Amino acid sequence: MKTYIYMVRHGESPKTEGNERTRGLTEKGLADAVQVSNILKAEGVQTFVSSPYTRAVLTIEGAAQDVGKKVLMYEDLKERVFASEENITPDHELYSYLDRMFMEPELPLPGDESNAMCQKRSVAVLKEILNTYPGQKIAIGTHGIVMTLMMGYFDDRYGLDFLLKTSKPDIYRMEFEGERFIAAKRLMEEMAL
Repeated sequence: MKTYIYMVRHGESPKTEGNERTRGLTEKGLADAVQVSNILKAEGVQTFVSSPYTRAVLTIEGAAQDVGKKVLMYEDLKERVFASEENITPDHELYSYLDRMFMEPELPLPGDESNAMCQKRSVAVLKEILNTYPGQKIAIGTHGIVMTLMMGYFDDRYGLDFLLKTSKPDIYRMEFEGERFIAAKRLMEEMAL
């Protein structure tokens, strides 16, 4: 029995308001979320789970509402923790860490978790979802790094180079037999951004 996981990287989010948990989507991010909803609806997705971060929830919430469902939140699907969730990590700081984070996955930088720690917690949730919803199509509202780490657990082609080529938003359909990964396909190319 095949199960399909739709990794949905959140849309564009302002880095000028709120904190890592509460910042929402820009106008472009909200418009793109409508397109995400259209793709998920065309795919027949009926189950929606997400990181608890507002930008991830907002990116898939419209699709869930379209089919009369709620978004179920899992704390361990949150983005990789950097120093503090109370502050927003500026892009220039984040990008300066990326090479080191992926070259040394066990090494946490001061005040945060390592890639290995993030991957362990998020993959445990992904396996729980696969076992809870076998044979279904499930959208996961997620973030760039945590999505890459989850996908990279199953196939090492999904690493830093992959992350740097993803967009906001982005959708990857992963096909599984039980917990065995079969294939992944990018669906965003079908959407005019």
